[in-house]
Amino acid sequence: MHRRIHHELGGDPWFVAGAGIGLFLLLLVLLGPALAPHEPYNMSFIPLSPPSAGHWLGVNDGGMDIFSELLYGMRNTAAFGLFAGLVSLAIGVAVGLSAAWFGGVQDQLAMRLADILLAIPAVMILILIAALFRPSPSVLALTLSFMLWPTTAKGVRAQALVVKNGLHIHAARQMGASGAYIIVRHLLPELFPLYLIGFATKARMAMFMEASLAFLGLFDPSRKSLGIMISYALKYYYLDIWWNWLLPPVFLLSLLIMTVTFLAISLEKVFDPRLKEAM
Repeated sequence: MHRRIHHELGGDPWFVAGAGIGLFLLLLVLLGPALAPHEPYNMSFIPLSPPSAGHWLGVNDGGMDIFSELLYGMRNTAAFGLFAGLVSLAIGVAVGLSAAWFGGVQDQLAMRLADILLAIPAVMILILIAALFRPSPSVLALTLSFMLWPTTAKGVRAQALVVKNGLHIHAARQMGASGAYIIVRHLLPELFPLYLIGFATKARMAMFMEASLAFLGLFDPSRKSLGIMISYALKYYYLDIWWNWLLPPVFLLSLLIMTVTFLAISLEKVFDPRLKEAM
């Protein structure tokens, strides 16, 4: 099975493109501070200076190096998305597995709560919380995670109900295995492909949400973000600086979202049998 998955992923152009670009972006995120030629908060440079050998993308209106600001902003945007994606995945997996295994009232309550959260627009909740309480980015990421877990929980629950009726699960029950043991030893690892797809889709959405909130000015203005860079650069659209100040954060944000999208598409093609039948 592992050889088949490796062969299918290796021949998928979406996966190859997403993995290649993703590796490059991951290196930028991890090595961003080391690659930055200046401190991103250093305001000692001449505002709106054009690109030069000392400032590859020029200087913004606050006298800060744009390239250094870009590296730190991309790291914050990507970290927000990855953190929210992981937390929402953990909640969705826990709720979905427990609902499928225990059933009954617990299953009904969990799924009705999921339905309620699916009906609530997450972006409006985030805007209200950010505007009224000005919480930290980590609190907003956690809030977003609690809004994003229902789709993952429903998908995990549906597949867990199928696996739950398998012969190996019945054998484990007859041998006296506890529910916790079966969930951890059998259900949890067998649904691993769903986790990859769920994480990719949630991380992509969270990155876009972070950039949107930063663009609207709902984050600390001193916090570097691709969204806030785009917002500040748009104020000077009438100057000939769009290509070195506005274009780089737009390009990197698009690249981040596209990379995760490519990976999600390729993973769905490999692990979703319904898509295989349609191809």
